[in-house]
Amino acid sequence: MDIFSVIMLLGGLAFFLYGMTIMSNGLKKMAGSKLETILKKMTSNRFKGLLLGAVVTSVIQSSSAVTVMLVGLVNSGIMQLGQTIGVIMGANIGTTITAWLLSLTGLEGSNIFVKLLKPSTFAPILALIGVLLIMAAKKEKKKDIGTILLGFAILMSGMESMSDAVEGLEQMPEFTQVLTFFDNPILGVIVGAVFTAIIQSSSASVGVLQALTSTGKITYGISIPIIMGQNIGTCITSVISSIGANKNAKRVTAVHISFNLIGTIICLSVFYIANAFLHFGFINDAIGPLGIAVCHSIFNVVTTVLLFPFCKQLEKLARLVIKDKEEKEEYTFLDERLLSTPSFAIPASKDEAENMARLAKKAIEDAVMLLEDYSQEAYEKIVELEEKLDVYEDKLGAYLVKLSAKELNRDDSDLISKFLHTISDFERIGDHALLIAKGAKEAAEKNMEFSAEARKEIKVLVQAVKDIIEITIDAFINDDVALADKVEPLEQVIDDLKAELKKRHVNRLQQGQCTIELGFILSDLLNNCGRVSDHCSNIAVCVIQIKETAFETHGYLNEIKTSGEQSYVRRYERYKGRYTLPE
Repeated sequence: MDIFSVIMLLGGLAFFLYGMTIMSNGLKKMAGSKLETILKKMTSNRFKGLLLGAVVTSVIQSSSAVTVMLVGLVNSGIMQLGQTIGVIMGANIGTTITAWLLSLTGLEGSNIFVKLLKPSTFAPILALIGVLLIMAAKKEKKKDIGTILLGFAILMSGMESMSDAVEGLEQMPEFTQVLTFFDNPILGVIVGAVFTAIIQSSSASVGVLQALTSTGKITYGISIPIIMGQNIGTCITSVISSIGANKNAKRVTAVHISFNLIGTIICLSVFYIANAFLHFGFINDAIGPLGIAVCHSIFNVVTTVLLFPFCKQLEKLARLVIKDKEEKEEYTFLDERLLSTPSFAIPASKDEAENMARLAKKAIEDAVMLLEDYSQEAYEKIVELEEKLDVYEDKLGAYLVKLSAKELNRDDSDLISKFLHTISDFERIGDHALLIAKGAKEAAEKNMEFSAEARKEIKVLVQAVKDIIEITIDAFINDDVALADKVEPLEQVIDDLKAELKKRHVNRLQQGQCTIELGFILSDLLNNCGRVSDHCSNIAVCVIQIKETAFETHGYLNEIKTSGEQSYVRRYERYKGRYTLPE
């Protein structure tokens, strides 16, 4: 093996890793935010979690990505430690799919069907199809399929290059001498773990081992300990990702390491003790790529079967290793680890955006209640709500900007745009809620009261504002266009109420029935209610136009208000009749 073979081997590994990366990214993009919905439904018990881990890892072709995602979800408080254990076990089974695909390189035979199954035959075809889809397809999903096919073709080409690079090694006495060291299974486990930790991919590590089998010098006895070590080495990714995370997130890594370490100790011990008595005849036989895939699968399935009944004990072990401290556990708002897997970052962002919407709604509802029954305690809660909304806008906005830079499908990209267009409206609604509360506070501290007539009029306006905020938030959370269509007519009615209330106040002022000081408070209240309805209108229009390429809010509003559209007119008249001021 000369320097050119070494270069070819490293180049093949580079192609393998690159192909794996772009194929995985394409699969994640196609899966979109649906994965997190499945996650919530399927982690209710460990059996569903096991199935979920296997399926998700098979889909995105990376057990490391799944583990990092779990660390991020636990660190954010979205998942509990116990929910992740089944998923981790399932991920170990799901990652064996790659080894089975790579085992196709070992197919031998002159039959045309066998030749078609060899990577050297179908990889160039897949690459061509992938490139054509990327260049010519108009639909985004077809382009994603092209990316997946191209990534898979590059991966298989890298595998072929590695196999070609190691040809002739069997003729080298130095290579044969090195292999004698691996008669010691402990050394095999260590080498498998270290190599996998360095390249941070158990799939790539298994692929290299499968490539080496082409020399005919890799036996079952050599490969089995290395395969077990590879499962331990893949834990390095979760170890790195848990740096700086909270205690529970670090325990996810502890569970991952414990599971693979205990499984290796048990399986290795049982295998070699049994061999001491039964003397397995195959242990010195040469192993091929298919044999590697079979051993890899058997080890992961057996380990899962053995340890699955002990999920609670693994959780206790993790808590014993990572002990609790007296201070309260803090959770990270939208952990940035999730950004590496947008399929999970997008739904997490959606949850926080919906929480922000509910906070804005509560702030308005609590603020208008102060107009009738003021209390300092209730006022302080509104101040807290407004501060929370400020934090949401800053942190969620920054997170969404980072997320928007990722490779997203059309639906997820539209969803991010929707959030970016609306979070400032929610924050401003919180500001106006605080201003309404401040008006109520001023009136209470100065013992000022509106007249009975003014109170009845304000009550009608307040009810309309409460209704428009409820309709808007429901439309936003449920992505309900039909409900969003009801917002603009009600916003117009609130504008009419606001104008009429100002007119009536001026009349009372002229008749000496109201004071200028109360007039300032009323004017502020009317303006804030009007601004709240305006922001509700912005949010509703965003929901309606979510599938458009641009959000032309003002153009849309002008059109529906001036076009005389019958549905708009009917709703406007209905709301006008419902929110009628007393004579």
